[in-house]
Amino acid sequence: MRPERREAVPFLLSLPLALLLALPVLTLLLRGLTPDTWPALHSPAVLDALRVSAVTTLSSLALTLLLGTPLAYVLARRQFRGKAWIESLLDLPLVLPPVVAGVALLLTFGRLGWLGRPLEIAGVSLAFTPAAVVLAQLFTSAPFYVRTARAGFAHFDPDIEAAARVDGAGAGEVLRHITLPLAWPFLLEGAVLAWARSLGEFGATLLFAGSLAGQTQTVPLAIYAALESDLGPALVLSALMVLLAFGVLLLLRGLANRAEKR
Repeated sequence: MRPERREAVPFLLSLPLALLLALPVLTLLLRGLTPDTWPALHSPAVLDALRVSAVTTLSSLALTLLLGTPLAYVLARRQFRGKAWIESLLDLPLVLPPVVAGVALLLTFGRLGWLGRPLEIAGVSLAFTPAAVVLAQLFTSAPFYVRTARAGFAHFDPDIEAAARVDGAGAGEVLRHITLPLAWPFLLEGAVLAWARSLGEFGATLLFAGSLAGQTQTVPLAIYAALESDLGPALVLSALMVLLAFGVLLLLRGLANRAEKR
């Protein structure tokens, strides 16, 4: 077989699936990005959904970084009893259907849930509030960050940190100047993955937080609601989600290439 024919075989084999994946995306972009996009983008429904998604995803990302970074470091550097159970629990939301996650959160933190009654007595209500959106996003997205951050902390030799401590560096200095800079590409990749997962969260949010316009209605929920009434905002928001997803993929590829070169 000629070299040019041999090279054409993989292309022809991948073409059907590539077209199947690309055609709906291109159709959505062509329908969503039109001269009417800008007016639709300024509609109250679209602006409210974008605002709610921005506030909740950034809040859940901040909590993920705060709680997930120390956990990822411990999992990467320490051996302790029960570690396998913790790792399994962290992996569970990755394979658990989001709807099931929503039911679990509702049964735990809802008004009739195990913690719902004590929280209500304390004057705290979580279900069907913006806090419920953040909690649902945190539940489904934090494992993506922890897994990636753990790989980052395990990527370099711990002796580098030990050498810095021998030279007189304190724990804080080692963390700022050694640990975090060496793990930074992985931490950034994990943060981007977690944020993207939060942005696309639908099932757990719908069951645990509802779809209240301007309060708990995120972009995916607004798309679902608009499909029943006004297709314009749904198309605009869907096109924006595609562009954001494409941007996230490009960013992740760039981070992966930089990590390979280091």
